Amino acid sequence: MGMTMVEKILARAGKLACVSPGDVVTVEVETAIVIDNNFMHNRMREPKKVWDADKVAIMLDHIAPADSVMRASMHKSARRFAQRQGITRFHDVGSSQGIAHQLVADDGLALPGTVLACVDSHTCSAGAFNCAARGVGHPEMAWILATGQTWFPVVETVRYELTSSLAPVLNAKDIILHIANTWGDHAMHNVEFVGSGVRGMTMNARRTLATMCAEISAEFAVFEADDLCVAHIRERNPGAQFEPQFADADARYAATRTVDLGAIEPLVAYPDTIVRNSRPVREAQGVKVDQAFIGSCANGTLDDLEIAARIVKGRKLAPGTRLIVTPGSQAVFLEGVRLGYVETLMTAGAVVTASSCGACWGGSNGVLAPGEVCITASTRNYKGRMGSSEAQIYLASPATVAATALRGTITDPREFL
Repeated sequence: MGMTMVEKILARAGKLACVSPGDVVTVEVETAIVIDNNFMHNRMREPKKVWDADKVAIMLDHIAPADSVMRASMHKSARRFAQRQGITRFHDVGSSQGIAHQLVADDGLALPGTVLACVDSHTCSAGAFNCAARGVGHPEMAWILATGQTWFPVVETVRYELTSSLAPVLNAKDIILHIANTWGDHAMHNVEFVGSGVRGMTMNARRTLATMCAEISAEFAVFEADDLCVAHIRERNPGAQFEPQFADADARYAATRTVDLGAIEPLVAYPDTIVRNSRPVREAQGVKVDQAFIGSCANGTLDDLEIAARIVKGRKLAPGTRLIVTPGSQAVFLEGVRLGYVETLMTAGAVVTASSCGACWGGSNGVLAPGEVCITASTRNYKGRMGSSEAQIYLASPATVAATALRGTITDPREFL
């Protein structure tokens, strides 16, 4: 029996001829990503020596720069950890900072056909690079750092064949909202994306889709490593050695589904969940918002800054509506400055912040007050995610968020493009 992409990656990392659903596999980890939250309240015990300092990267991302003594102490602990362990891939506060999953893409650290681990639940973002990437617990990360190994159950896979292409105003966020609304959660299943529709997607778009698979409870989410993917890695990590994995022709799937990208329209997830909770944006038009946010590991890419800037160019935000934009990394921020996107957004009235996870999880740079309404191009919209549990959070694409910020009410972006 043939294997799916995830099964082949796990088999290779486990030095096994084959694996199948129901197996539990011990695998070699190619890349371990440590973030600032690893150093909170001694969540993770430090090994005497990490198994391979060259395969570990440390990224200060959830709140950077520090906003409290506690957070500053965590950052200090991370710096000392890096020094003691000889870890040179260290993204400190400054020009190299950013959200971990964006930095993984910036530096080409997610290698096709390998396993990547991090404690953050959106680690599946790296699946865009044909990498079996997943969040793990803090104790498990300590074990990985000591041994270079971890374990995963092998589960069934759902295969999505994407056809045609999205309209220019749409985003991969609209794809995942369509999938979540149509088929619900994917708990205890992997997801793989193939088809002509994938070939027309940028790596940023693929990462958005892979990242958001955490919101449908997928175990792993992977794409094929096509020429675009391989070129991305080679440009940023030229010495890396890897072997992409492709599904066998006779691989078995829990389901195979086709998504016609050309038939998708702008969607918005209503407050509290994205699972079976989205509607066409035209049905939500008129809902008044206090805050609009573009950023996070899902939608803080250069593509997202560009579409937002195109929509607001020459216009001003609606009175009483604030637009907060957080680039995924300082490198994305700098490129957005060079290309004029940041100036356009700020001229329209937006606040552009340093790169961090802050507003997405209600940590900083955009916390919501009781009774406020926010539309966000981030990852999650459950109660209390961005601040008060009495706030309401709608989730949509960057284009929809930007258009809404101009009107002050949820707005179809096609009105501006």
